[in-house]
Amino acid sequence: MATPVLILQQTIIQVLQDFLEFLGPDPDADAYLAIDKDNHHYLLIETGWQNDRRIYGTLIHIDIIGEKVWIQHDGTETGIANELTDLDIPKDQIVLAYKSPERRKITDFAVS
Repeated sequence: MATPVLILQQTIIQVLQDFLEFLGPDPDADAYLAIDKDNHHYLLIETGWQNDRRIYGTLIHIDIIGEKVWIQHDGTETGIANELTDLDIPKDQIVLAYKSPERRKITDFAVS
């Protein structure tokens, strides 16, 4: 049987891969996943050039801390937390880390 952290890890990777596939190819930028399974860091990063302007940014950054999913950055329109809950990660296991602890208290998600 898979451990809770392994289940979280698999679900996060699935969501990131689905989002990467949704983005599709872009002639000006490359999007890729940076995954550190040992330290539980999961990022979707975009790099490239458009005209003479550099494209670089983290679209999504998620960490597993303890047995909770900490969303450090969410650059999606729909909210990556919603994608995780759709895949049966309970809201009380998801921390919207990009919000202040005070703001987290008024969400349906975990405070910490």
